[in-house]
Amino acid sequence: HLSTGNYNPLSAKVYTDVSFFSAKNEIANDIIKLFHSLLTSSATSNTLETLFMAPKQIKPKIIELIQNEMNHKQEGYIILKANALVDSEIIEWLYQASQKGVKIDLIIRGICCLKPQVKGLSENIRVYSIVGKYLEHARIYYFKHENIYFSSADLMPRNLERRVELLIPATNPKIAHKLLHILEIQLKDTLKRYELNSKGRYAKVSNPNDPLNSQDYFEKQALKTF
Repeated sequence: HLSTGNYNPLSAKVYTDVSFFSAKNEIANDIIKLFHSLLTSSATSNTLETLFMAPKQIKPKIIELIQNEMNHKQEGYIILKANALVDSEIIEWLYQASQKGVKIDLIIRGICCLKPQVKGLSENIRVYSIVGKYLEHARIYYFKHENIYFSSADLMPRNLERRVELLIPATNPKIAHKLLHILEIQLKDTLKRYELNSKGRYAKVSNPNDPLNSQDYFEKQALKTF
């Protein structure tokens, strides 16, 4: 079982997360290696085969994925959903990607140290935050010309460089589609979505002709399923 959340029964009632069960041998083998790394205090030096583990693998992989979208210039597209965006190196690569013409949508619930919509720097970057009755906690990273991933790690130095975290590629097309659908619906939210401007201020995104609360949407979907 791989998840962006934890096993706290209290926070589970108010947090939104992604939860994934798999019987694939390659994933199970990586998880065995992960726990062995924890037991032997070797997580800082070990690497996995299918998954990506911090502190050694996740940050270089995310930078590699950003660079790959940069190669596609105006055809590139990145969506990053996280709780926080603080890591200066990743921010710098996002700026460079924007300057290459890559479209970038960031759904960052909390602190965001990147300045969007700055001429000559981040004109192709938009930053949003979803604030509703549930606390947004999932981390989903989409790269148009590669995979879509979910992760336990936020885009912060403490997560990428000082903790043991996982980045999981959604190689199953159905799961990849579901993850992308989450991002697409949140980017259409007109009731609980706020946009960050270049001056560091948030303004509510609204469209009375097309009201959509993304959290209510997924809550209704979950009730239909379960």
